[in-house]
Amino acid sequence: MLAKRIIPCLDVKDGRTVKGVNFVDLRDAGDPVELAYAYSEQGADELVFLDITATHEGRKTTIDLVKAVARQVNIPFTIGGGINEIRDAEILLNSGADKISINSAAVRRPELINEMSAAFGAQFVVVAVDTRHTEGQNFVHLSGGRIKTEIQTEDWIREAQDRGAGEILLTSMDHDGTKNGFDCSFLKKINAMIGIPLIASGGAGNQKHFTEVFQQTGVDAALAASVFHYGEILIPELKNTLRANGITVR
Repeated sequence: MLAKRIIPCLDVKDGRTVKGVNFVDLRDAGDPVELAYAYSEQGADELVFLDITATHEGRKTTIDLVKAVARQVNIPFTIGGGINEIRDAEILLNSGADKISINSAAVRRPELINEMSAAFGAQFVVVAVDTRHTEGQNFVHLSGGRIKTEIQTEDWIREAQDRGAGEILLTSMDHDGTKNGFDCSFLKKINAMIGIPLIASGGAGNQKHFTEVFQQTGVDAALAASVFHYGEILIPELKNTLRANGITVR
């Protein structure tokens, strides 16, 4: 059985790590370089770094910050935000990223997934999907959750896989920052539907939530932010809890 992965997420705005609830009311959570180093030392399996306003502000991810984080970690490092073309991804990979995460740009031009996968290999391409449940269905949202589309989440994830995505990072906007637990029923449905790794995001509030998401959905990885940033969950303790519940971790 493949080991399950624990992934802290650094949502970065104006050079600082921030965290909100349901994608709004952001508050400061610390220096991303210091946090990256701490998580690498604690035993995180990977890191995700998202420049959360790059797309909305129409700019690229801050390269100097990416380089600084990359120097501090010895674990796989995924970067997203403002990636619109092959050249953007090349610069980030050359700056120290191990994978790139695309979201809004891929929805607006789905061929980008094919191009990224062909250029770098599927294993480098993470398609991030922000989803919200409305009117009995799940819809994809863009630009850091600001823009609702009429694209159903299940349809988009299938297409992303078919176009060459290596992983899906699925964030429930309804659960994000609430600390009430992951959207296990929807994650289980999506995980059963696809054949590539699925990263669960949105809702982690305690160690039990991580145990539940792995046991109930079979996802490959669980991502969280504030519970790690503010020291509410320590990664070594979390991994011990998961092992005690029969979940294989590194």
